[in-house]
Amino acid sequence: MTATLETLDRPQPSAPREEKPARTRGNSRIRGDIEGLRAVATFLVLPYHAGLMLFPGGFVGVDVFFVISGFVITGQLLKESDRDGTVSLLGFYARRAKRLLPASALVLVATAIMTFLWVPRISWKVVGGDIVSSALYVVNFRLADRSVDYLAEDVMPSPVQHYWSLAVEEQFYLLWPILLLLALAVARRTGLRRNAVLVAGLALVAIPSLVWSAHMVVAQPERSYFDTTVRLWEFTIGAFVAIAATRLDRMPRWLGVTLAWTGLAMVLVSARIYDHEMTWPGPAALLPTVGAGLFIAGGVAAASYGPVRLIGNPFMLFIGYLTYSLYLWHWPLLIVAREHYGGISVTTGMIIVTLSIIPAWLTFHLLENPLRNSTLLRDPKAALSVGANATLVGAAAGLTLVVLFANAASPAAGNARGAAVLSSNPASDPVAQVSGAITPNPLEAPEDVPDLYAEGCQVDVNSSEPTSCTYGPDDAHLTVAVVGDSKAAQWVPAFQVLAEENDWRIETYTKSACQFATVETSLDGEVYQTCRDWTDKVLDRLTGDDRPDVVVTAGQRSQGVVGGDDGDLELSGDAMEQAMVDTWSQLEDAGVQVVVLADTPQTFSEVYACVADHPDDLTACTYDRARGVEASGAPTQQAAAEQAGVPFIDLVDYVCPTAQCPPVIGNVLIYRQGSHLTKTYVETLAPRLDEELARAGVDR
Repeated sequence: MTATLETLDRPQPSAPREEKPARTRGNSRIRGDIEGLRAVATFLVLPYHAGLMLFPGGFVGVDVFFVISGFVITGQLLKESDRDGTVSLLGFYARRAKRLLPASALVLVATAIMTFLWVPRISWKVVGGDIVSSALYVVNFRLADRSVDYLAEDVMPSPVQHYWSLAVEEQFYLLWPILLLLALAVARRTGLRRNAVLVAGLALVAIPSLVWSAHMVVAQPERSYFDTTVRLWEFTIGAFVAIAATRLDRMPRWLGVTLAWTGLAMVLVSARIYDHEMTWPGPAALLPTVGAGLFIAGGVAAASYGPVRLIGNPFMLFIGYLTYSLYLWHWPLLIVAREHYGGISVTTGMIIVTLSIIPAWLTFHLLENPLRNSTLLRDPKAALSVGANATLVGAAAGLTLVVLFANAASPAAGNARGAAVLSSNPASDPVAQVSGAITPNPLEAPEDVPDLYAEGCQVDVNSSEPTSCTYGPDDAHLTVAVVGDSKAAQWVPAFQVLAEENDWRIETYTKSACQFATVETSLDGEVYQTCRDWTDKVLDRLTGDDRPDVVVTAGQRSQGVVGGDDGDLELSGDAMEQAMVDTWSQLEDAGVQVVVLADTPQTFSEVYACVADHPDDLTACTYDRARGVEASGAPTQQAAAEQAGVPFIDLVDYVCPTAQCPPVIGNVLIYRQGSHLTKTYVETLAPRLDEELARAGVDR
């Protein structure tokens, strides 16, 4: 949203003139309608972030800003080209640096301080890394990677997540002048008309970007939202309007009025009819972005008969001028409040958004305007120096959080025995007593995961192709396949221990959120088709020529799809139970022994984060065993195992020995994410698992 600054050459707002604005290229004059459009986009985005769903598609405001950026920057570059015969890249980057980077760095520093004061320590490392990436304007790539990282499911919303759009714009600012210079050079060398070459160049960017956007929202919807390449076409809409500006300014007033009002209506309608369940941006983004382009295109000709009559008042101009600072400040204030208080109401969110006007106004008047109007910074080198130093300050703030986290998470010696301290009657053991350092450190619990994640053997939700890791000797006398979702994957460290002790070969077949059963399941309200496809392929492998001797399966899902469409799926526990029986029967018919490993109880909270904040009061981090078991997949698994006549191993007594489940046993932290067990604790469960497998008849 950095486009909000590009027309601010005077410090104070004034009411728009009623007469028709001068016809000048692009936006070399202040246009009240564009400032008003910025305010409209702001009033779409900020309440949406606060949770007010009056406009459930309020996120389209960001796309509107991308169009404005394309218009403003292209207009300014063309004006410079008309005046000087070329474009100074050094001057362009210097202007951007002094206008945008200091305010950005200020908010990053403030966010680091707020995080240190009011956000749980468990989040410092991630937030610190996000701040560094934001300072360097590459946070959109970091967020794209996180969006498809199954192990990042518990990461809090980043208080600088909104910097993704600033990163996209900065990347646009970096490339766009270079591309425009190339187009101008082609026009000079070929003798072709400049505007024709520019339009052709825009098409070479816009069309592939739009096609790629349509592909990405289907193929990789999580990543597409943050991807610069799928957003470039939005900037080109504004750029095209800037190229055609002088011709558009001469259109009949009635046509300008029609275009401008239609464009505003398209923006508002899209914000009203779209919602967060849409894959975005994709072709659906054409409605608000083309609308913004039409609005800008018709604005000069429409004059006072256009939307400026409605949105060009002093208040809207005031918000339009503050948009950049408002956007910077509102999100970290919202997120820090949510994390500190464990959630806030929509009313509280709206109050925070409203109060963010205060730091935004102060930033605008005490930092942005003084730097923008400073005579000392008219030298491009001085301006670039200010921007570079601001970037370093922002990055240093993030690195400080990372260092503070590392110091807090440094390992300490302790007597980490885990489940080894439990007797054969664990309900009577004093498991809640801790006599040393907790291992792993709760601050690092999310990283205490099975090796198979780093080795790329956990299939993500978008893939249906089986991937397997193997542990143990190739000539082992017994091959055991561990099959299921992440709740099956969590047991692999124990099987790695048993592979060494028992001369076993372990094969893994695991897929995120996918129960190994011949039935459709749901994910985010839709049929999880890649799960069913993956199950069928894995089943073929497990019953084929290279089938294992034993399959140990585990999983969390307890319901299968029996009817309905993607928007209203009908789920059934009986369907899942029968599918499990069918799957296991196929394995046994192929001569493969089946053992079912019970799902671990649900915890209903981030236990490891609680332990990090309450190391001296672990009772604050317990949860109810009965409720946890009931919410897990264990009841359905047990019923299916009894029906199929296959062994059912339930180690819940060694995970939760008492009615209130402890977070730590034998100085070892039990949980990492949700109800997933830490790798360290699972390894201490290996002897118990070995005993139960022996009772189930698995060959030693």
